[in-house]
Amino acid sequence: MELTAAHWMYLIGTCIIILTMLLRQNVVVPSILVTFLVGWIFTGSFTVGLQTIFNASLIAAGELFNIFLIITIMTALLHSLKALGTDKQMITPFQKVMKNGHISYWILILVTYTISLFFWPTPAVPLVGALLIPVAIRAGLPPIGAAIAIALAGQGMALSSDYVIQIAPTLTATAAGADVDVVADRGFVLSIITGVTAIVIAYLTLRKGILSPSNDHLTAWEKLDQTPEQMNDSGDSNDPQTSKYGFLFSILVPLTFLAIILYMFLAKFSEIIPSVEGGTGAALIGGASALLLIAASMFKNLRTSLTTVSDNLVKGFLFAFKAMGPVIPIAGFFFIGSGELSGRILGTEESPSFLFDLVVSGQQFIPESPFIAGFGILLIGIITGLDGSGFSGLPLVGSLSGALSGSVGVDAETLSAIGQMGSIWVGGGTLIAWSSLVAVAGFAKVPVMDLVRKSFLPVMIGLILSTILGLWIF
Repeated sequence: MELTAAHWMYLIGTCIIILTMLLRQNVVVPSILVTFLVGWIFTGSFTVGLQTIFNASLIAAGELFNIFLIITIMTALLHSLKALGTDKQMITPFQKVMKNGHISYWILILVTYTISLFFWPTPAVPLVGALLIPVAIRAGLPPIGAAIAIALAGQGMALSSDYVIQIAPTLTATAAGADVDVVADRGFVLSIITGVTAIVIAYLTLRKGILSPSNDHLTAWEKLDQTPEQMNDSGDSNDPQTSKYGFLFSILVPLTFLAIILYMFLAKFSEIIPSVEGGTGAALIGGASALLLIAASMFKNLRTSLTTVSDNLVKGFLFAFKAMGPVIPIAGFFFIGSGELSGRILGTEESPSFLFDLVVSGQQFIPESPFIAGFGILLIGIITGLDGSGFSGLPLVGSLSGALSGSVGVDAETLSAIGQMGSIWVGGGTLIAWSSLVAVAGFAKVPVMDLVRKSFLPVMIGLILSTILGLWIF
């Protein structure tokens, strides 16, 4: 296959983006510039090159808008629940069972994982950090142990699979041209393998430092320096009516989500309910959350509920675009490498597949080894996670997985899930000090670099084991 100048520009652009990530710099500007250059070189028109910048982001935004919408609704719901005090009431039952540091470690993991699976770690960290970390420390768990538990369960295990909202698998699978459901299922299995391995190893290294329960631990911890930014408003309310309705929704919300999980489980593993296809699970969560959002706002204050719902949705959109907005131009560039989308982006009838063409042309130099391919994609995922996002590299690992799968004999879904693990476990907030891991360290009042060092070995062992088992199982 003859490669054109546009192919080489796409390859150079990919290398530039990876190098930019390695240098811990934002990759949005390089993505925009190389998108322009690829469009200009391929069409030979400077004006079309300029249009390519806009078209790439527009197509990417269209492909990813369902992701923005579910983030918006879930964030808006969380704001409504905080106004009722429901967020605290959903957590407080766990405080009664945190009798010692050993139990507290596992309770922190369970609660963080559950909340992060539905709401993402961003709201889970301040919620668990403000309410349960003090209880865990009083029970004898060292602050660094609490921080590790929250990071590995939330930013690691829950976020890397993103099994309920399915933002991560959608990003990866779309770029790979793979089945979203299959990528999500395999990513879930790999996240459990990685997470359980990392959490157990971390516990074994921490257990000797766990002390007997004492209020002195909490007193000493509370005296540590802390900036106001490290603690967020927990949404507390002293309104008696608020507390009553807060308890109601603390029962209603978990039951609603459990019902949806049961429905999805039956749809997947039985013939009682028709099979759930594509993004149906996320749509169910989103629709139910929208109704819960309206109900919570009405119970808070019926007269202002219409305005409250609108305001919370605005907050949700602001958060969604702040969290995911930078992904759009990055995904736009990597979508040019996809034969399914490149024609629409470049405005041509011809639909070049730059990335696939490059891989086909260079496949004689690529060892046809599933083992090498799997660990190669894992390494690329880890590298892309160095920007501290975890999500910005998913279009790249997805594209590479789709292009490599045919030549190495491994399903694109398996390679995509492996790359997703590397990108999110590293960049999502377990091994990168300039990521959301800072928030975890802030709530636990521990140096973020100490948290990175303590997490490094458990996470890396978990990723290596999950990659080996993933290549063997799938």
